Amino acid sequence: MFNSILNGLSGLGAGFVNMHWANPVMIIVGCILLYLGIKKDVEPLLLVPIGFGAILVNIPLSGLMEEGGFLKTIYDMGVSNEIFPLLIFIGIGAMTDFGPLLENPKIFLLGAAGQFGMFLTIGLALFFGFSKLDAVAIGVIGACDGPTAIYVTSKYAPHLLGAVSVAAYSYMALVPVIQPPIMRLLTTEKERVITMDSKTQPVSKTAKIIFPILVTVIGGLIAPKGLPLLGTIMLGNLMKESGVVSRLAKASENEIANVVTLLLGISIGATMNGELFLKPQTLLILAFGFVAICLDTVCGVLFGKLMNVVTGGKVNPLIGAAGISAYPMAARVVQREGLKYNRFNFLLMHAAGANTGGQVGSVIATAIMLSILHGMGIIS
Repeated sequence: MFNSILNGLSGLGAGFVNMHWANPVMIIVGCILLYLGIKKDVEPLLLVPIGFGAILVNIPLSGLMEEGGFLKTIYDMGVSNEIFPLLIFIGIGAMTDFGPLLENPKIFLLGAAGQFGMFLTIGLALFFGFSKLDAVAIGVIGACDGPTAIYVTSKYAPHLLGAVSVAAYSYMALVPVIQPPIMRLLTTEKERVITMDSKTQPVSKTAKIIFPILVTVIGGLIAPKGLPLLGTIMLGNLMKESGVVSRLAKASENEIANVVTLLLGISIGATMNGELFLKPQTLLILAFGFVAICLDTVCGVLFGKLMNVVTGGKVNPLIGAAGISAYPMAARVVQREGLKYNRFNFLLMHAAGANTGGQVGSVIATAIMLSILHGMGIIS
């Protein structure tokens, strides 16, 4: 009996004995994520559960990510089968107003231009020896769209999920820091003070209802492999615009989105085991993610300059920076930058149109990439 008690007591502190050098490093990383989320208010809804999940999974012998473990069960329940990011997409659709985009459809071109950085980064990742699927997962970071990055990575490159997710949400939070220097570098003071016409043609409720249906059908036929992403965001938007299922729309953007965000965040943190996470490859992914967002901003602003020339100086190139999917953060950055140079320069509605175009554009660009990979026989 006494020996049994001694043997049992010997198990105390086993976590210290079995700790790999990478575990305390990642516990510190988890604490940094908690600090950014709590103290600095950087994407707290995701960085707090991600940071705490990273701490949990780096405590040895807990069994949380073993078969039947708490975190492994949550991961299998919604990340490995892509359910969590798709449910969040329904909520995003229910929160999004495509009105500014429909009032000025040509702005959608900026949302398309803002995705070119993704493709350029994929080429860069391939050059550095990443596989085709890994390169696509890394490139999607540039969409500045966390759920899309998680969906693609969990489905086709699950071993990169932790690095890609942390990069996607961290850089999305840093958009107000990353974009302004690029916007100033690529535009002249004359371009930055351009005041755009605020008069637009109002969009009918019928048009707002038809839009998500039309985008789903056409986008699905062009790139079927991306239909889960496209269909869920458009379903959420249809519920919002129809006005007949307000309870479902509100639940999607509030209760469902909140619960899924918690479970998704802690599941992502659970993939950040130090022994697997701390590799040179992780640093490359973080670097490529930064490059992707910078290139997206560059392409958007340059296309904005082109539109300015084509329209005879009626388009302020700054709105091109909003052609990414960080909604509505990128639109607010454009508005703030515009006001710095012209206090009567209200670019928010035009930037919001480009920003919602970027949301649709990022999903369609991802869908096209996945369909191409399917056509090449790389994915089934």
